[in-house]
Amino acid sequence: MNGSLLVISGPSGCGKSSLLNEILQHDNSIYFSISTTTRSIRDGEKEGVDYYYVSKQEFEKDIKENNFLEWANVHDNYYGTSLKPIKKALADGKLVIFDIDVQGHEIVKKKFPNLLTSLFITTPSQIELEKRLTKRGTDSHDTIQKRVSNAKDEMKRVFEYEYFLVNDNFEKTLEDLKSIIKVTRVKKSKEDLSNFLSNW
Repeated sequence: MNGSLLVISGPSGCGKSSLLNEILQHDNSIYFSISTTTRSIRDGEKEGVDYYYVSKQEFEKDIKENNFLEWANVHDNYYGTSLKPIKKALADGKLVIFDIDVQGHEIVKKKFPNLLTSLFITTPSQIELEKRLTKRGTDSHDTIQKRVSNAKDEMKRVFEYEYFLVNDNFEKTLEDLKSIIKVTRVKKSKEDLSNFLSNW
């Protein structure tokens, strides 16, 4: 049987990255979807960790061959989610995890409807979200306000997700996430069931 997909969405500052870092440190049977870009590698970044770095020609070739789940041109550089490593990970029976926004969830849902499990993570309140973003100390006041405003729009689409977690206690949320990962791994698509039945 093939692998499975888990999409995780939620406002910036809700703790998705911290939760996923904890999971990925202890589980090498998960493939975390990494974007591909044509921009130059920056100091401190690593190939295959931060991004896959490719030439503009290679990226455009993959666009023509429909090898991207989604892509965009930002400031004269291409960014996209390559289907190649995703398909390889699925063929190897791995769990593929995406940390993407609500629009990205919609795209994955259309492309892999039979393999997908979806989870939305958020903070207990808007006030708590703003506190966490401020405490992080990486954004200006205007940027924080924009992120909170975007979060309000994202929250309207929580009904499109199968699971919903409020990250008000990191350890508890981590255990709940581990439970969802277990369920995702044992959930089988209709195609998987049909293949099994034909060989049973």
